[in-house]
Amino acid sequence: PIHKVTIIPRGMALGLTHQMPTEDKYTLNQDFAETTIAIMMGGRVAEELVFGRKTNGAGNDIEKATELARKMVCEWGMSDKMGPLTFGKKEEEIFLARDIWRTPNYSERTAQLIDDEIRQVVLRNYERAKGILTQKRDVLDRLADALLEYEVLEGEEVSAIIEGRPFQKKKIVPSKPGQGTSQPAETKSVIPGLLGKPEPAMGFVGAEPKRRP
Repeated sequence: PIHKVTIIPRGMALGLTHQMPTEDKYTLNQDFAETTIAIMMGGRVAEELVFGRKTNGAGNDIEKATELARKMVCEWGMSDKMGPLTFGKKEEEIFLARDIWRTPNYSERTAQLIDDEIRQVVLRNYERAKGILTQKRDVLDRLADALLEYEVLEGEEVSAIIEGRPFQKKKIVPSKPGQGTSQPAETKSVIPGLLGKPEPAMGFVGAEPKRRP
């Protein structure tokens, strides 16, 4: 489940989606792994649908999706084509901070089959993400508008936008120079798709302090 989404840059990332499990997980099944890859493809699909071009913004997601697909095929036996087999022998170097790498123990033909299967795993989940976002393009636009408006959305707020329900949002009004820290404005009801411009804050928020004569 989504815990929080933000478009505020953090480190090298221009935005983050935080997901928190509802319970401890000790195993990972194939459906969950493939769904995770489809989620990772969402950013690349979205920029293609909206802007009609590709950027390096999805680079980290693509890298993680490819690595997960490789583990599914080479380590976990989650490929019908390759079968319940492990490909590549793990080797560990004690004197180099215990680095682990894989030494191929299979033929070039098998390597080609592995590469093809990894590609198929990623591409079918790319198409899965593309189908969902194409069908739900209106939801994608509502989420984008809300993120541009508030910059941070909690999980329940994301759910409300997806389902088209109103939600309560406390907007933070940036402080002016010399006014100290930012102050929260009034909580207001937001109807997804009808965000519009925020109303001015009530009370002293954003007002100039009165001076004695």
